[in-house]
Amino acid sequence: MKENAFRNYVSYLAVERGLARNTVDAYERDVRDFLTFLDDSDRDLQHTDREALLEYIQKLYAGLSARSVMRKVAALRSFFRFLLLDGFIFHDPTETLESPRTWRFLPNYLTVDEVDQLLQQPDHGSPQGIRDRAMLEVLYATGLRVSELIRLKLSDFSFDAGFLRTLGKGGKERLVPIGDSAIEAVSAYLEQAYPKYKNKNPTTPFLFLSQNGGAMTRQNFWVLVEKYGKRIGLASRLSPHVLRHSPATHLLENGADLRAVQLMLGHVDISTTQIYTHVTRERLRKVYRKYHPRA
Repeated sequence: MKENAFRNYVSYLAVERGLARNTVDAYERDVRDFLTFLDDSDRDLQHTDREALLEYIQKLYAGLSARSVMRKVAALRSFFRFLLLDGFIFHDPTETLESPRTWRFLPNYLTVDEVDQLLQQPDHGSPQGIRDRAMLEVLYATGLRVSELIRLKLSDFSFDAGFLRTLGKGGKERLVPIGDSAIEAVSAYLEQAYPKYKNKNPTTPFLFLSQNGGAMTRQNFWVLVEKYGKRIGLASRLSPHVLRHSPATHLLENGADLRAVQLMLGHVDISTTQIYTHVTRERLRKVYRKYHPRA
């Protein structure tokens, strides 16, 4: 019954609303993720309440950006409105949800020690481990989005100058500093592993390649991050986006200029970057309360 309601909804988006195929696919994925959450938590779709939605949304914020969560919530609003009109449910649990724009969730991030542990997990003696280490080092060094990371080309690196070039949202180019550790990891990858992958697909322009020589995908990178996170007990709070949050937080904690971090991350609006200052202030408050004699 639940599956029929879901398929009817997908058909409604494509046929009655006439949405583009990519848009329908995105809504379908977002709603499917929620249905999986219901199954995993032994909840029934017809009796979904606001509490279940909030629990799901909190879980989303553990690994996704606010923008991604807003998109998924919009899909759920659309889905439940359809179920109400179709007579599958008699109450829309999304009606009483506040706008995600009003929610203030602090981004998850790793401590410096946790990052160090994570970077030690790939096998330094295998081509895959050398590649994975290079990708993780570059991501932590630069705070790139995963989509930017997997599109990197060798020509984007200026090792002597300590910068790389990337194309962000809207095709906007920016230069991002890259530290010695990441440069050493990429150099090791180019020398010891990259040729093995490149030989399988000599015409590929991309730097980080999969086992068959094709470009690394977002999904494959997510899988390897999860794998290494499990080894050190971080899988429940680790995602590529958490790795993007981490260098930004660490830079600000160590005195970096907010505007410089904004440019590094490719944020159009500095208010997006300012969320990291809330993280550092919260950490400072905890330290104060713990150690100050009159706190």
